[in-house]
Amino acid sequence: MAQALTLARPYARAAFEVAHASGSLAEWLAALNFAAAVAVDPRVAGLGNDPRVLPTQLVALHLPPGVAADAPFGQFLAELAENGRMVLLPEIAALYDDYKHESESTLKVKVTSALDLDTAQAEQLRASLKRRFKREIELDTHVDPALLGGVVIDTGEQVIDGSARGRLQRLASALTH
Repeated sequence: MAQALTLARPYARAAFEVAHASGSLAEWLAALNFAAAVAVDPRVAGLGNDPRVLPTQLVALHLPPGVAADAPFGQFLAELAENGRMVLLPEIAALYDDYKHESESTLKVKVTSALDLDTAQAEQLRASLKRRFKREIELDTHVDPALLGGVVIDTGEQVIDGSARGRLQRLASALTH
């Protein structure tokens, strides 16, 4: 995995710079996500190493509908195909997404709660996190009844465990040590 990320990083950076210069960050992200989904499809994954499949055919498989092969994104895919790097598309898309959020001063936060958050709770949490991290916040919410109550907030760099299960685990640990 670390090697794939190392190989994907220059491609993700190049894609980001081209998209940023043309003001099409969101369009490139959508195209990269489409191409990454195609790349992980088991029917397509093995084709990158098949000598019978031409790079132009690989590009055609990975192009989103409505994007021409001679467009900048098509040229980017052609470069990947020529270098045998189509398998890196999921990592490239993830790194690109990170670069995009960083450039927009947006922090992606995964929030796991015991119960579904209503709109008011999500907005209150977003405002609180925005004050704390001094960045725009994009919430990705999930429900896990095993938490018993509360929330677990994961920023990617920091995890704030405010769940009842987490508190019980910390209490049990304190009592046994």
